[in-house]
Amino acid sequence: MKLVIRYFFRTLRVLLTPVMLLAETLSTPKRRQRAPRQQLEIDQACQQLALYQFKACPFCIKVRKEIARLGLNIETRDAQHIAEHRQALSEGGGRVKVPCLRIDGDGGETEWLYESDRIKAWLAERFDDAVPASSR
Repeated sequence: MKLVIRYFFRTLRVLLTPVMLLAETLSTPKRRQRAPRQQLEIDQACQQLALYQFKACPFCIKVRKEIARLGLNIETRDAQHIAEHRQALSEGGGRVKVPCLRIDGDGGETEWLYESDRIKAWLAERFDDAVPASSR
């Protein structure tokens, strides 16, 4: 019975993945436009960030939409299919759970931020202040 349930959910995931990715593509907000100098500063700050994710995870999609909305260039790392990223997430963050934002500090320290809502809030707090309050 466990085998039947396992294959049912795997089949369901295979069928829903393209639908979820298409929905993400169609509903992702436009990138925020900034002055070139301001965008360069933000791009430099984003070099210290990496998002560990699974491509079809709904919570990861939620975070990727926020990244797009804020116009951020954050590296995404596939922890589902790339063993090296999965191992780094497990060893560094302590568990294989996505989404997870890796934040490398200037002093060499690394913070691993889990939970999509916490990641979105952190990104908005850090990068959304560059936008006038009237356009939020």
